Amino acid sequence: MKTKSTKSVVYGGLIAALYVVLTFVANAVGLASGAIQVRLSECLTILPCLLSSAIPGLTVGCVLANLLTGCAAWDVVFGSLATLLGAIGTRLLRKKPFLAWIPPVISNMIIVPLVLMHVYHIPDVTVFGTTYAGFLPLMITVGIGEIISCGLLGLLLYPLAKRVIPAEDQD
Repeated sequence: MKTKSTKSVVYGGLIAALYVVLTFVANAVGLASGAIQVRLSECLTILPCLLSSAIPGLTVGCVLANLLTGCAAWDVVFGSLATLLGAIGTRLLRKKPFLAWIPPVISNMIIVPLVLMHVYHIPDVTVFGTTYAGFLPLMITVGIGEIISCGLLGLLLYPLAKRVIPAEDQD
C-alpha cells in the first residue's frame, strides 16, 4: 500500500515540476499570461484522466508557476483555483478523454478574464489592431488559448501519457 502512495506523490511532484517548466517556456515567449495566452503547461490538465494524483500536482504546479513568474497574489489564488476546478472536472470525465479537456477550458474562460479585469485592470483586448472592451472578448481570447493548450495539445499528449504511465499506476 505504501508503494502506491509513494508513487502517487512522485507522479504529483513530477506533474507539478513539468507544469512549472512548461509555464516558464511559455513565459519566455510571452504566452504565459495576459489577455492573449497559450499556457503550454495547461496541456497537462488531461492527466487526471489517468492519475488522480495529477489533481494536486497540477494545482501545486500552478501555484508555484504563478508565484515564480511574478503573478499578483489574487492571480495565484484564483488562477490556481481555475486549474484545480478544471482538473477535478477532467477527472470526473476520465472515461471520456475526448471530452475531458473541456472543464479546464471552461473554468479558465470564466475565472481568468475576471482576474485580468479586476487584478491587472485589463479592461479590453486588442486583436489585429482592433480593440474590444469587456469580459466577453477576454473570455474569447483566453478560451482560444485554452482550447489550443488543453484541447489540441492535451489530446495529443493523452495517448503518449497512456503508453508511458504503467497501466498498474493508472487509476
